[in-house]
Order: sequence, then structure tokens, then C-alpha cells
Amino acid sequence: MKEENELRQDLVDAYLTVDKRGLMNQASGNVSCRFRDGMLISPSGADAENISADRVVYVDGDGNYSGDIKPSSEWRMHLSIYKKQESANAVVHTHSDYCVALACHNLPLPGFHYMVGLFGNTHVPCVPYATFGTQELGDGAANALTHQAVCLLGNHGMIARGANFKVAIDHAERLEIICKHYVLSRTLGEPDYLTDEQWDEFFGRAKKVAYSSFI
Repeated sequence: MKEENELRQDLVDAYLTVDKRGLMNQASGNVSCRFRDGMLISPSGADAENISADRVVYVDGDGNYSGDIKPSSEWRMHLSIYKKQESANAVVHTHSDYCVALACHNLPLPGFHYMVGLFGNTHVPCVPYATFGTQELGDGAANALTHQAVCLLGNHGMIARGANFKVAIDHAERLEIICKHYVLSRTLGEPDYLTDEQWDEFFGRAKKVAYSSFI
């Protein structure tokens, strides 16, 4: 198991990676990782210029933290996911463009492309709107991530979980790309959707070649 200082630097590196991939502009997102009985999370108001290992905040399993630096306002959502999803060791939340576009219409991402299945299900749900930073939002996101690694957040953005930062970040970027593909495909009309039989075949094939990094 990694020491706290190493995990703090991993979190900073993860935040900067998400920012460099264009998924987190003007402090519009946050990242965290499981630690002890709680988590380490990026601080409130973090951005690529001010985030540092010493500003990362530890929040325990009861939601307590100490010091003058506050955790991200979305700490309840992150902590709820760790409590609900035992396989989650890292969480990434962003307001990336195409995810927001679908979320602001409260639209799920349907199974129009086989790569939707890489998140673990035949579609990506959109959690109904709840005020940022509330337990209601946290519970909605944590429940939605039971059957898939990502979900959209109504009138808000997206969130992804993973076994580590790389997996969670890749999920976040892949979701943005596939949401973009969906929006573009809709400009030509209603896309075709994979059938139940095709999904069964996909998941069977993906399992054999270890294609999906969902778990």
C-alpha cells in the first residue's frame, strides 16, 4: 500500500492529467482516491496552477477534515461512492463539454456504439438533478455507479470511478469522446442502437479478450 505522501502526489498528477486532456477547465471538477477509512481529495477552488500535495485534503469516513484548507464542495459525492462501491479506489468528476451537453437535457447515453459497453453496461444513465455538494447528489451518483463505471449528472456533468487513477481518468475521457460521437450522430438523425443479442455477443467477446477495464 502506498504511503500518504505518495498518494497525495499521485492525486496532484491525476488532476493535472485531467486538466491537460481538456476535461477540467477553470476549476470545474475534482479528483480523489481512497485512503484509510476515507479519502484524499482535491481542495475547494483547486486549479492546475495552485494544486499541490500539501493542499490535498484528507476526509475521514464520517466526513470530517481538519485544517484551514477545505475539501472540494463535492466531497460528499466522492465519499458516497467509496462507501457504496468497494472496487472504487479513484474518482474523477468533470464538467467536460459533451457530457454537460447531454446532462443538461437529462439524457442518458444510449447503446448506439459498442464502446458504450466498456463502462460495464449497455448505456450510461443520467442521474436527476440535485444541488451540488448535497448528500442527495452523492447518493444518486453512488447508486448509479453500481452497474457501470460512469454516469452523467443532470444539469451538471459526469463522474467516473476506477480501480486506480489511470482507469478512472481513461473512463472520464472516453465518456467525453463517446458523448461527442453521440451528439454528432444525432445531427444526421436517430442513430441505430445495438440489440440485446448484439450486446450479449459484445460482453461475451469483451470478457474473453479482457477488453473492458470496468472492474
